[in-house]
Amino acid sequence: MTARVLVVDDLFPNVKLLEARLTAEYYQVLTAMSGPEALAVCERGACDIVLLDVMMPGMDGFEVCRRIRANPLTTHLPVVMVTALDQPSDRVRGLDAGADDFLTKPIDEVALLSRVRSLSRLKTVVDELRNRATLSKEFGIGDPIALAAAETGLEGSVLIVDDRRSSADRLVATLSPRYEVTVEPDPQTALFRAAEDAPDVVLVSLGLENYDGLRLLSQLRSLERTRTASLLMITEPEDRPRTLRGFEIGVNDFLTRPVDRNELLARVRTQMRNKRFADRLRNSVVTSMELAVLDPLTGLYNRRYLDTNMPGIFEEAVAEARGLSVLVLDIDRFKLINDQHGHEAGDEVLRAFAKRVRSCVRGDDVIVRMGGEEIVVLTSDADTAIAAIVAERIRQRIEGEPFAIHRGVRQIEVTVSVGVATLQGGDRSGETIIARADAALYRAKAEGRNRVVAAAA
Repeated sequence: MTARVLVVDDLFPNVKLLEARLTAEYYQVLTAMSGPEALAVCERGACDIVLLDVMMPGMDGFEVCRRIRANPLTTHLPVVMVTALDQPSDRVRGLDAGADDFLTKPIDEVALLSRVRSLSRLKTVVDELRNRATLSKEFGIGDPIALAAAETGLEGSVLIVDDRRSSADRLVATLSPRYEVTVEPDPQTALFRAAEDAPDVVLVSLGLENYDGLRLLSQLRSLERTRTASLLMITEPEDRPRTLRGFEIGVNDFLTRPVDRNELLARVRTQMRNKRFADRLRNSVVTSMELAVLDPLTGLYNRRYLDTNMPGIFEEAVAEARGLSVLVLDIDRFKLINDQHGHEAGDEVLRAFAKRVRSCVRGDDVIVRMGGEEIVVLTSDADTAIAAIVAERIRQRIEGEPFAIHRGVRQIEVTVSVGVATLQGGDRSGETIIARADAALYRAKAEGRNRVVAAAA
């Protein structure tokens, strides 16, 4: 996997060394010799990963990282700090600034490439989510990128998988004041618990006595319910090959024993923030997709959904020789409700009307608000007689109980007229069936309303 890597260092030899190593692995390398220059490259969207030197004159790496994280346009960029500082306090300072990881000089080439590959995968996923999430703006639900960037990483659930009681107790003592923490010493039980509870962050010890911690991490990454969790491994200093292998299978970060308390908090907070950032973007994508096909007032499908899906529903019914019936419903004298009681009362009636219709049909029937007070129901495997029974059940349900308006202060009587039509041998499209049902509805209106009329076969 290739990526655009920005190397930031005020020393030219350091820049050229990293550039040579990354170019040899077919990464596209950009360079910057100062903090302001690096920020400008990031804001242009020209890079995917930032390798950032800490000790630079003027604006040091910590400040550059803070500014990257503070800007909604760049907050998603993975940042790896490259430094000669190797004390836990230095790592904590960088993590607090928003760094994803550290590489200590002199840089180990295997560790460098492993970390770049891991963060490249993460950036690809986040970019796809960001591109899709921007559609949410069209539906007036705010800026999902800015909302996601506001995540602090200070709340959420953490699952610890460690069979060393003393070690697990120390982890819990550190994390429990800020997070909901669960400990499970048995790896198999932990896998089931994670699938059931879907924790935000999972910490797995690679020193489990009778189980391969990397296998558990791989299983967690592959399960649907835990696929998006942030995974951290707890390793021994000498277990470098397995640590690098962890990155290859999708682990997000690691801690080395003995685990420093402040570094633990900082790394969990970073991973929690990243996970919540991605979750926010996913939720905005789902919301925008729903808004594209759902009527916001009633929660029913909208006309766009029907226009898109009706051809497929029709073709499937014809190909499988299955019945397909259409009910077109229209609230009688709905304009009078708006005129006499106000549009807010009309909206209350429409919401309750949709709820009652939904209660009268099967779960797999398609219910669409065509506009105004008109609703279309598509019911499969139903001939005219069955469809007429369903329509009559709806009519009685609407007529049988007054509708509350003005937030329950008043009640009014409401009735509905229904036209029914069924797929016939000469039909060439779903619109033909809808047109016949619509004509039957007009007959129901002309014959006195509050009735069901079926189109002639």
